[in-house]
Amino acid sequence: MKVLILNLILCLSHALQTFSQNPAVVTGPDGNLKVSIAVKSGVPVYSVTYNQRIILEDSPLGLITNEGDFSKNMTLIESTVGRVSKAYVQDKIKRSYVKYSANTLKCQFNNEQGKQVSVLFQVSANDIAFRYELPVWKDRMACVIEAETTGYKFPSATTSFLSPMMIPMSGFARTTPSYESGYETDAPLDKATSSDGYVFPGLFRIGNNSWVLLSETGVRSTYCASHLSKYKDGLFHVDFPNAKQNNGFGSIGAQLALPGVTPWRTITVGESLKPIVETTIPFDVVDPLYESSQSYKYGRGTWSWIVWQDESMNFDDQVKYIDLAAAMNYEYILIDAWWDARVGYDKMEQLVRYAASKNVDVFLWYNSNGGVNDAFMTPLNKMNTSIARKKEMKWLHEIGVKGLKVDFFGGDKQETLRLYEDIFSDANDYGLMVICHGATLPRGWERMYPNFVGSEAVLASEMLIFSQDVREKEALYATLHPFIRNTVASMEFGGVLLNDFLNKGNKIGQERLTTDAFQLATSVLFQNPVQMFALTPNNLTDVPAFEIDFMRNIPTTWDETIFVDGYPGRYCVLARRHKEKWYVAGVNATKSPIQIKTNLSMFAGKEVLLYNDNKSRETFMASLSVPNDGATSITIQPNGGVVITK
Repeated sequence: MKVLILNLILCLSHALQTFSQNPAVVTGPDGNLKVSIAVKSGVPVYSVTYNQRIILEDSPLGLITNEGDFSKNMTLIESTVGRVSKAYVQDKIKRSYVKYSANTLKCQFNNEQGKQVSVLFQVSANDIAFRYELPVWKDRMACVIEAETTGYKFPSATTSFLSPMMIPMSGFARTTPSYESGYETDAPLDKATSSDGYVFPGLFRIGNNSWVLLSETGVRSTYCASHLSKYKDGLFHVDFPNAKQNNGFGSIGAQLALPGVTPWRTITVGESLKPIVETTIPFDVVDPLYESSQSYKYGRGTWSWIVWQDESMNFDDQVKYIDLAAAMNYEYILIDAWWDARVGYDKMEQLVRYAASKNVDVFLWYNSNGGVNDAFMTPLNKMNTSIARKKEMKWLHEIGVKGLKVDFFGGDKQETLRLYEDIFSDANDYGLMVICHGATLPRGWERMYPNFVGSEAVLASEMLIFSQDVREKEALYATLHPFIRNTVASMEFGGVLLNDFLNKGNKIGQERLTTDAFQLATSVLFQNPVQMFALTPNNLTDVPAFEIDFMRNIPTTWDETIFVDGYPGRYCVLARRHKEKWYVAGVNATKSPIQIKTNLSMFAGKEVLLYNDNKSRETFMASLSVPNDGATSITIQPNGGVVITK
C-alpha cells in the first residue's frame, strides 16, 4: 500500500512538473498582444509579444516575504482564464468616458513549503496589468513583502527614455526624492546605470517597430511605491524604496494583511506612440476608495509665488493676484508658502472673503513635513498628524477654502503612502481638494481618491525660474511629458509663463527661451484638472490681447485625447476635446522648423483659429481654412508652438 501511494505521489509530481513546463497563455481581445507564463528551472517567468514580435523575453516573476521565498523552486499548479469588462466616467483624466475590456489569466504557484501565491494578468488590446495575490497560509494572516523580483527583459535593440531616481535626503533641505530629474533620451540599455534606478513610468523603443511604457498603479497605504532598478545582467527589476528615504524611518518593504494583493504592474505596448499617449490603464484596473463628499469643481488659477516668489507673500500682492484671477475668469488662486507668518490666520479669513466677492476660490499651501526632512517653510506640522490635520481642515472648511497644496513628502515608503491617504481621506471629509507638490508619481489616484486633483512629480515650472539648464531644455522636456509622465497621471506643472523674463521686473534676468505660442500650447499638452497658471498681473497689458483671450477660455478637463504626431524629445502634437470644442496643440524641441502633414478631421471643411510663430519668433493669430478632407500642413518653429481651435 505504501509503495502504491509513493508511486502515485511520484506520478502526480511528474505530471505537475510536466504541466509547469507548458506555458499558460493569455491574449488581448483582438489577439495581437500575448503573454506567456511558465516555470523555467524553478523560476516563474513571463514573456510578451505583439503581432508576433518579441516585446519582452522571459522575465522573472516573484516575491520574497518573511513567510517564504516565492521567486525560486516554484511549481505552476493551476491556471484559469476569464474576462473582465467595465465602463466608467472619470472627469479628471485624459478622457471622460472609458470602456475597458480584457482577458484574464490567473496562475497559481506553490513554493517549496507548499505555500501558494497567484499572479493575475489582465490583457486588453494594448495594455497588460498584473499583480500578485496572496492567500491566508493556515494561521498566517499577515506578512511582510521584503522584495519583488519582477523583471523586464527587453530585446537588445531597445533604447530607453528614463528619468533617474533622485538620491534620498539630498537637494534642497534634504527633501529628495521628489521625481524632479531630467531625462536620458533614446539611450542604449547598457547606459541605464543610475545607482538608485529610474522612476515610473519608463518609456522604451524596440527597434523601429514597437514602443513600451512601464509603470504601476493602485498604490495606496497598504503597500510601498516602487521604481525601476538600473539595468543589470540584461534586466530591469522592480525595486523598493531606498532605505534612506523618509530620513531613514520606516521599512522599505510592505506590511500586508492576508489575504492581500500587491499594486498592479502595467505594460502598454504599441507599434506607434498612439497607444502610449492614449492609454487609460492606470485607471482601468482601480476603483474609488471612498465616496466623494461633494461635487468638486475643477478649473484654472493664479499664484504669485511662481514668478514673484517669497516676497509676494503679503496681503496686498495676494489681492493683486485675486484681481488677476477675476479678470481672467479663473476659478482659483493658490496662496503659497509663508502665508501663515506673512498674512496671518485672521487676515487670511479676510482675504478668502475678498476672493469670494470676486467669485474666486482659494487653495492654501502646507508643508507636509513633521520630521522627514529639513523643509522649514510654514505652515509646518499641520498635516503630519491626524489631530493637527483635522483641526486645521475644520478651520479651512469654515472660512471657505476649497483646496490644499501639500509639499515636501518623504519618499515612496509605505509609511509615506499612509500619510498621503490620510490627507486625502481627511480632506474629503471637509470638502477639500488636494494637490501634491514635492511628491511621488500619482498611481491611479485620480480615480482612487475623488478629491485628489494632481501632483507635481516632474521637473516643473519652478525650475524654469531657478535653473538656466532647465530653461534651455524646456522644449525638450515638454516633448517628453505627454509620452511619459503625463500619460499615466495628471501633472500639476504650473506653467504658461508669458513674461519675457521670469521675475517680477520682467526686464532682465532669467530670460524665457520659448515663444508665447509654445507656452499657449502647453496649456493643452499638459493635463491636470486644476491648473495654476504662471501668469502675472502685468500680462493683462504687456501681452497681446488675443493671447490673454486664449488663456481666459482654456479648459482644464478633457473628454477625449488623440495622439496626432511626434517623437519623444523632438516634437509632440496632440488633439484634445472639451465638450464639443477641439484643441490641437504642438511644440518643437529641435533646432529647425518642423512641417507636419496630418489629417485634422475634427475641423474638416471649417474655418479655424491658428496660433503660431513666424520665423522671427513672434506669435500671431490667424484664420485657417481646413479642407473638406481634413488634410493640413502645420509648421512649428524651433522652441515654438502651435494651437488650432474653432
